[in-house]
Formats: sequence, C-alpha cells, structure tokens
Amino acid sequence: MSAAYHKFFINGEWIEPEGRETLEVINPATEKAFATISMGNPDDVDRAATAAKSAFGSWSNSSIEARKEIISKIIGGLKSRGDEMASAISSEMGAPMGLAKTAQLGSGLGHFMNVLNILENFEFEEVRGTTKIVKEPAGVCGFITPWNWPLNQIACKVGPAIAAGCTMVLKPSEIAPISAYILAEIIADSGLPAGVFNLINGDGPTVGASISGHPDIDLVSFTGSTRAGREVAKAAADGIKRVTQELGGKSANIILDDTPDFSRAVSGGVAGCFGNSGQSCNAPTRMLVPQSRMEEAIEAAKAAAAKSVVGDPSAEGTRLGPVVSEVQFNKIQALIKKGIDEGAVLITGGLARPEGIEEGYFVRPTIFANVSNDMTIAREEIFGPVLSIIGYKDDDQAVSIANDTDYGLSGYVSGEPEHAQAIARKLRTGNVHINGAGPDFSAPFGGYKQSGNGREWGIEGFEEFLETKAMMGAA
Repeated sequence: MSAAYHKFFINGEWIEPEGRETLEVINPATEKAFATISMGNPDDVDRAATAAKSAFGSWSNSSIEARKEIISKIIGGLKSRGDEMASAISSEMGAPMGLAKTAQLGSGLGHFMNVLNILENFEFEEVRGTTKIVKEPAGVCGFITPWNWPLNQIACKVGPAIAAGCTMVLKPSEIAPISAYILAEIIADSGLPAGVFNLINGDGPTVGASISGHPDIDLVSFTGSTRAGREVAKAAADGIKRVTQELGGKSANIILDDTPDFSRAVSGGVAGCFGNSGQSCNAPTRMLVPQSRMEEAIEAAKAAAAKSVVGDPSAEGTRLGPVVSEVQFNKIQALIKKGIDEGAVLITGGLARPEGIEEGYFVRPTIFANVSNDMTIAREEIFGPVLSIIGYKDDDQAVSIANDTDYGLSGYVSGEPEHAQAIARKLRTGNVHINGAGPDFSAPFGGYKQSGNGREWGIEGFEEFLETKAMMGAA
C-alpha cells in the first residue's frame, strides 16, 4: 500500500492543499508506486508566499543565537531520523543504501553544519570611513529543487536562508519529494516560527512557474536543467527578482601525462562519473587522456567499470542503483545509441538493462573511447553512467577541448601538483578538483556559462541571501 503525503506545510501547520490532484511516487528499482503526494496550484503558492511574507518582519530581526539554536535542532533531527531519511531517498530516486546513508544524508547534514559555523564568525556590519555597511536578509525566497541529490540541494538553500534571516517557500521535485517531507517534519519540530519555512508539492510548469513569478517572492534559487532554468529566469524577470541557478554540466577530467599513477587516476575518474548512477550535474563525464596513452586508459577504465555492481539499491555491495525514471532511462538509451551511430568506440556497457535484471530503470555502466568533442555524447548532458574518453595531443589542446562546451560547472585535473594547478587555472569552470580532491562544503559551488549564476555552499552561498545597505554618516 502506498503511503499518502497529501498535506502541505504552510504557516506552521500541515494543511489540505487547494488542489485535489495527486501523483504517484515511483520507486525506480521496482517501477511501482510507494507513495502519493498532492499536486499544488497557484493558490497554494499564494498561501505559502503570504505566510512567508508575514513572517519575514519578525524572523529577519531575530538574533543570531536564535537562528543558531534552530539550525542545531535541525541537525539533531536529521541525525535522529537519518536511517528513515536515507531509506526515503533510496526509494524515491534509487540511490544504493550505502550511498544514501553516507553521501546523500551526509551532504545535507554538511550544509546545515557549515552554515552553523559561518554564523559563529560572520560580520553583518563593517565600517568604511564614515559609512556603515550592513548586511540584511534578502527577503522571501522561492526554492525549486531537483531529484538527483534531493536533501543536499534543499539543505544548501534552506540552511543559509534560515541563517540569513530569510523566509521561504520550497517546491521539491515531484519525482523525489518524500525526503523533503521528512525534513519539513524535522523543521516543524525545531521551533522555527510559523511562516518562515513553507513546503508545497507540484510540478514545474504550474507551481514552479508560480513561485518564480510571484510578486511577494524576492529571490528565486533554482537547481535543475539549463532548459528549465531559462523558464525560471523568464518568469522571474518581470519582478526584477534576484535569481540564482545551478544548472547542467559536461565536466572534463584531464589526466595529464605526468600523473604519478595514471591507471589509478583513470579508475577514479570512472568511479566519479558512475557515482549516483551518473546523476550528478558535476560528474566528470568527459575523460581527456594523452592520445599516446589511449589504449592504457581504455584498459584501466574497462577494469574499473567491471567493479561497478548494478542492482537492488537495498542489497549490500551494490554500487549503482537505477536511474530515476522511465523518461531518464529512455533518454540515456537514445544517447548511447547516438554514440554508437556517430562512431564512438563502445568499450563496455551499451543498450538495454544489465544482464539478469528484468525490471527497474537500470542502465549498463557504459564507456566510449576515441570520442571526438563534436559528438553528441560529448556535447549533451546524459545524466546517466556513460563516460566519453577523448584523446588530446598536448596541454593546449586538452584545455581547448575541456573549455569547448556550453557548460562550466566543474572540472578535474590529475598530474604533478604545480602542473595540475596551472591547467586548473585555465579551465572556465566554477569548480576544479585537483588530484582526486573531493567536495568541500565550505567552498563555493556554482558554474560559468550555461551552468548557472550565483553560488551555493560556503560563505559565498550564504551571502546570496543577504542584501547590502550603505548607511552614510552612521559611523
């Protein structure tokens, strides 16, 4: 029997939505519904935005200590309900339980803990000559978040917004909404005043568009596809809203000839691309290797792919779960076929489900070699476990290929440290991971070009939720 999550959290209460339409939430490993949610409409957005606007005056003037206390309670709630949260994430978007308990849950916790640290030392006022510069809450925020890292993407918006003194309306992805519902219950128990945080479910064209264009919402933060990001920006434009966006990516992983352990760097790149079943906007999906070492890279990549155990997300040892939906599965299959048709060399994987798997949206971990950067699989964001290996002749060509993309979210470079850093500086991306360095919650996260604008995470992400006021003559 499906669990019912039909109420919205508005103005501190769980209430019936205005709309009566419901949607089944599908477990991508079984292709069966495990929950239902209500689908909101513009009237629900209006109620939530009105509540957030009403709460802003008080919460924007709350003490830093009060904000820290709330965030601490949210952290405690996430820890106490961690297993439940991980299980929800695994069920709604297919992450293996090991990944759900560590990276998926851990990233959400990491953002709340990071913003707590920021509040310990952040200076909301400074003096320049006779002027006092004051940082104030930006206002009512509208958040539209995706399904691939559901808690992570909510936490890195909600955490700093609460800490900055903003109020908010959240619309999580209707594909993976249950983790957001659990977080809302945790927030409801934290003592946060009514109206500061509001949760409604719905789809992008209805609820997302209404949030983006609502006159009482001052700032919109969106994470998702570049295509949808354009629509959010258009809807927000009439209100001259502040818009921050974290969009798509097609990140290059440059493995330099002087990399101390070449095979290990290739293996790490395969694991990075395939992690979360390839459903990460910053995944290293284009591996650039010296043309003279292409065969060596192919062998190392093939060996690494063989370790990518695909299967039941609840089973011990599963590395890759399903992709999130039938729509995504079909898109990935079409792009794999496109790679084959355009002449890329299929090293491993390919079309159809992995052998022995009869149901679920499972994709074969797939590697193409001798890919040229003008092929479709090197241009489009596939959002599945599909890696393209591209050869280069020298550093200049490697940098040129890496930057030859509409995106600029992340990049990866392996090599002797000084050499790797020199190459990293030439990449037109918001993030670069050098020699296997992992994510850092205190570092800003965001992209160049069509990967978005603004930053999340760290102090820079916190400051996105602040306005700057200059008070001349106040010092």
